[in-house]
Amino acid sequence: MFDLPKYGEGICLARMAELLDALAIDRARLQERSVAIAGSNGKGSTAAFCASIGRAYGLRTGLFTSPHLFCFNERFQIDGVPIADKPLRELTPRIKTAIDTVSRKRGEQFGAFEAMFALACLYFQQADCEFMVFEAGIGGRYDPVRLLGSRITAVASVDYEHVELLGRSLELIVSDKSDACASGGTIVYGENCRHLRPHIIEYNRNRDVESLFVRDEVGIGNESIAAAGQSFDFTFRDHRFHVLDVTLRGGFQLNNAAIATALFLRWLERSRPGDAASRNEAAVRTGLGETRWPGRLETIAQAPLTIIDVGHTPDGIRQSLAALKHIYGDRDWILVIGVSFDKKADEIAGALAPAFDIIVCTTAHHKGGDAAALASTMRKLNPNARIEIAATIEQAFGASEALAKSLNRRIYVAGGLFTAIEFAAVARGLDAKKLVFF
Repeated sequence: MFDLPKYGEGICLARMAELLDALAIDRARLQERSVAIAGSNGKGSTAAFCASIGRAYGLRTGLFTSPHLFCFNERFQIDGVPIADKPLRELTPRIKTAIDTVSRKRGEQFGAFEAMFALACLYFQQADCEFMVFEAGIGGRYDPVRLLGSRITAVASVDYEHVELLGRSLELIVSDKSDACASGGTIVYGENCRHLRPHIIEYNRNRDVESLFVRDEVGIGNESIAAAGQSFDFTFRDHRFHVLDVTLRGGFQLNNAAIATALFLRWLERSRPGDAASRNEAAVRTGLGETRWPGRLETIAQAPLTIIDVGHTPDGIRQSLAALKHIYGDRDWILVIGVSFDKKADEIAGALAPAFDIIVCTTAHHKGGDAAALASTMRKLNPNARIEIAATIEQAFGASEALAKSLNRRIYVAGGLFTAIEFAAVARGLDAKKLVFF
């Protein structure tokens, strides 16, 4: 599938519909059993929470996410287990054959994400998944997830990203993401969408879409955030769940957990109204408590303490940094930073530079931006900091480890997905150059 370009030609909806038909995907069952999660930041964690709750409820649960971190198979999971190589090898030729047929007929080029979405639909259908969670790629209006026809969706957050595709205002971006939801459905919005509430409600009104907002219709209270764990109280309609424990670190994860919980409960109301409500709280407690999602304020080593974060938008990076300081304190850190060449390096550097007095600037093997240029930016933003340049991730790993041990410091790796995951790969003894991303 990596032989395909990242994006197909033009708008994919019509050719994707033909592709799903060619694969004999039962669209009605897909609509009934699926939820879609869009957003600028937090959609992967929200999807993981939601799938974990579904699994704890006793449903055979499919989860489709992107990007993967270490292995392509991570994108397609059933009951928390990535697809094995054998079924992946068996399904891929079927997807390719169907794509070739539809492409010839329409004279259009498919994109890789479209192919992967189709594979997820086919894999989950063959496994007879009872509940399916799909993470959107970009936006929602023209994203393949719109083909689900899901009436239960979420927008985890909104930030300035992919503005050339989604629009150059937050109103345009949130409108695009909202269109993943079918008419007559429900969208759960994360807390950072609340200031857009008047626009969102009017945008959704004519499609008869119910708009629910975290900290309004979806209540969060009694938050406790610490290195040992975090918890919150949750309220939604008749549901009152006290002291829900959340394994993923960072106050922003309480927002994601609340979205996922409301999303699943609303899906139950609509798709399985006859189920006993007594099972709900136990499933939510177990699901949130068992969720694992790598790369998000993830501790990859204890000596020295090393934490990575794959956030790659300025707002997401600021949120993660605030959570790091709140949980672990703001002193004695070494920042390892690398920014992809296609990201807003100045904004990302601006979010991180003032908070650290020792900074190692590096270049990821995949899409890595220039480390020297990044170092120059960091010096301007924080002239008092000690700035070092490491030409490769391997050098950054060695330099930060040596500094941390000699100065009794901790390491924080941030700035982008490729930097964080390549650093974690080196820490595991893997060859970062051999990782394959999309």
